Amino acid sequence: MKLAIVTAYPPSKVTLTEYGYHLVKHFRLQEQVSEIVLITDKTVEDKDLNFEEKGCKITVKEAWDFNSYTNLFRVNKAISQTKPDAVLFNLQFLKFGDKKIPAALGLMLPLLCKLKGIPTISLLHNILEQVDLENAGFTKNRLLQKVYNFIGTTLTRFVLASDIVAVTISKYVSIIEKKYKARNIALIPHGSFETPPEPEYSLPVGPKQVMAFGKFGTYKKVEILIEAVELIRARCSEDIEIVIAGTDSPNTPGYLDEMKEKYSHVPQIRFTGYVAEEDVPILFGESAVTVFPYTSTTGSSGVLHQAGSYGNAVVLPDLGDLSVLVREEGYTGEFFNPSNTASLADAIEKIITHDAYRIQLGKTNYKAACSLPMSEIARMYVEYFKAIKISKKEGFELNLPKKISELEEQHV
Repeated sequence: MKLAIVTAYPPSKVTLTEYGYHLVKHFRLQEQVSEIVLITDKTVEDKDLNFEEKGCKITVKEAWDFNSYTNLFRVNKAISQTKPDAVLFNLQFLKFGDKKIPAALGLMLPLLCKLKGIPTISLLHNILEQVDLENAGFTKNRLLQKVYNFIGTTLTRFVLASDIVAVTISKYVSIIEKKYKARNIALIPHGSFETPPEPEYSLPVGPKQVMAFGKFGTYKKVEILIEAVELIRARCSEDIEIVIAGTDSPNTPGYLDEMKEKYSHVPQIRFTGYVAEEDVPILFGESAVTVFPYTSTTGSSGVLHQAGSYGNAVVLPDLGDLSVLVREEGYTGEFFNPSNTASLADAIEKIITHDAYRIQLGKTNYKAACSLPMSEIARMYVEYFKAIKISKKEGFELNLPKKISELEEQHV
């Protein structure tokens, strides 16, 4: 199978870049995949294709730019030129731009592929029905929120033209089926990017690193984390370093620079900037705890799966999709009230001052991460593509499982 994957890809800074990297990394090792056509956004530097394992051929087509009005036509042209046997879209609503028209045009691509008769799966990482538009940085205006919801509903219908729309959280399946009367929704878990050997759960000599990782400024706020650590420092002698790893959200440029200035008086705080793929294991390996200073959620969390892969204890807000993920996929951690700094301080302190508890949480999360490796997720997609091909040939409707357990038992 010659598989086209439409995604942002390192060294791109566009959303879902890291997930795109791991999709390619694991699809190239699938026996049924003879070639990957990587249809990605343009970058000045070369694409990161330095994989250790021997895999299938990868052809790179830099066919789109963030916020370009011509992406629809350029990606469609790349697909026509390369003639893939199947197409996988790695999507969320701001994938192709944070301006309304480029974002909307890009999400029409699954419909075009379906019209071409190409087996098409769209992986939709978030759904607008579950996004807090104000906290996620879209708009505070109530009228505009209604407009966004109308546009989002329309764009979701375009994505639903795919043969299969894959979502990573079971709740999304029922929401989409109920609202859109759709019957082509499949639950395919997010998966863990890496399954390295089980760590020793020891920490480096020096201050205990309390780390947050992601794109900050909208619903991911570092203020509550910094102020929570300051509370802990005021009441105990624990040596703590605050590590803010990542960059600004595209919707809030300059946010982290403002935070650096605002908290310049706070000792032992480090802003890493962009974290390259090869530095991710070091980042998590040296952290005593990974904190999620979120005020809302917009889908499954890649950071949670990464933390689990490296045996990290985590501190999570007790809200939305993160709570669902913990229940469904076996992760665990300390929960906090996202509007209460003292609640976050208590959660962090409980972990960093009780080493046995930190290790217990880390071991549970490592086990959860290993149960759904990205290699298995890639295999699930391959099986779905095979099922689409058979259904088109024989003219029957796909019977899509709705739960992880059913997916494992039926596996299409």
